[in-house]
Amino acid sequence: MVQQLKHYIGGEWIDSEGGGLLPVVNPATCELLAHVPDGTRADVDRAVKAANAAFDEWRSTPVLSRAQYMYRFKALLEDRFEELTRIVVEENGKTRDEARGEVRRGIESVDYAMHIPSLMRGYTLEDVSSGIDETAERQPLGVFAAITPFNFPFMVPLWFLPTAITCGNTYVVKPSPQTPISMQLTYELLDELGLPEGVVNLVHGGKEASMAVMEHPDIVGVSFVGSSPVAKLVYETCAKSGKRVQAQGGAKNYIVVMPDADLTASVVNIMGSAFGCAGQRCLAGSVVVAVGDVYEPLRDELIKRASSLRVGYGLDETTQMGTVISGQARERIEKMIAQGVQEGAQIALDGRSAKVSGFEEGSFVAPTILDGVTEDMTVARDEIFGPVLAIMHAPDFDSAVKLVNASKYGNAASLFTSSGKYARDFKYRVNAGNIGINVGVAAATASFPFGGKKDSFFGDLHGQGPDAIEFFTDRKVVIERWF
Repeated sequence: MVQQLKHYIGGEWIDSEGGGLLPVVNPATCELLAHVPDGTRADVDRAVKAANAAFDEWRSTPVLSRAQYMYRFKALLEDRFEELTRIVVEENGKTRDEARGEVRRGIESVDYAMHIPSLMRGYTLEDVSSGIDETAERQPLGVFAAITPFNFPFMVPLWFLPTAITCGNTYVVKPSPQTPISMQLTYELLDELGLPEGVVNLVHGGKEASMAVMEHPDIVGVSFVGSSPVAKLVYETCAKSGKRVQAQGGAKNYIVVMPDADLTASVVNIMGSAFGCAGQRCLAGSVVVAVGDVYEPLRDELIKRASSLRVGYGLDETTQMGTVISGQARERIEKMIAQGVQEGAQIALDGRSAKVSGFEEGSFVAPTILDGVTEDMTVARDEIFGPVLAIMHAPDFDSAVKLVNASKYGNAASLFTSSGKYARDFKYRVNAGNIGINVGVAAATASFPFGGKKDSFFGDLHGQGPDAIEFFTDRKVVIERWF
């Protein structure tokens, strides 16, 4: 049965004022899963008004009481864990294990929000002058919003919403129209909590809804995850009107492998980084820089392992890699592979035109490896966002670091080595926000900020961890004397 999704505004499920609908399609089966409202400016305005109306009462609710909602929210999410997992597989195309990992990481963010009564404390200094005390008190700011991507439809909204509302703000989520069903269920669970009407709101839609969020005068801050061109637009649009903004952009993540690395462990990690979630992660390793004489054995082992990956429908427990998000994404990825070949790269493993029995119309791209890649090639510079791994060669460690730092992106970089010296130099010198040492996917846990530099991040305060507390609160300084 095809679902008819709705907005959640002011504690009620409502239809869009515009009446337009967008299809939500399973990228593996091409089955129509749902129709989602194509939200309008009027829909966003209605959500913001509901959030604004709820703010004063919600911010005056004791912080310990606000945190209690997160305990109940976590319990509901745990109860529906496998259902959320299945929905993520169906709407996104990743494997069941990958979806389980996403749901678990989302729940970790709810865990973090439970500790906000301790984390958002201010500080005091007595007798800054004779008989005068000075205090910095953290306070919520108002209505915040998130514009979230298709690749982690459950996890990314939870980077922001639990922390924001437990800090005392009210919230609006605008999920990707390609993958809105998991957030629909999430809001059904939020509705069960009995939160005051308007504390949390959900508005579906595409570009018009996104622009309305960026431009609405009563939204004080926006969190975004997506491509770099859009992240820059979000940053510029929000900053122009004085909003707080954190805009996580795209990536071209380099993985450096030294001759002293454990080759077996390195290959296992690189495989997960490059081909996990079909390469549709902002932390996916997309370029391997083989240093010195590790180049040939590393290349050969990567080709061997990648060629044996089982590509298929994510709900099949034996599947090791699922689909990309759509047929349009598949065409774009295959065009970038062809461009790499035109520029001189050699195809060591070709995943184009992949077919899976029983799912012939699915948006499958099998693992692809491009060899002989040089730094001037498009496949070494631009984000592909698919299961495509480029292999480069560097004569020594310093040359490899230069290749990493030459990228316009700075989301993540990893080093595989058994040398503490190389590890320390890499951490010190590489200009990326998330660094992995013998770790292929340098994903911060909920209590640490999700880093990003250069064209991978626009803003000052990152998502998650202490940065999130800073982003969703402001310090009011009180200088006090009593006669």
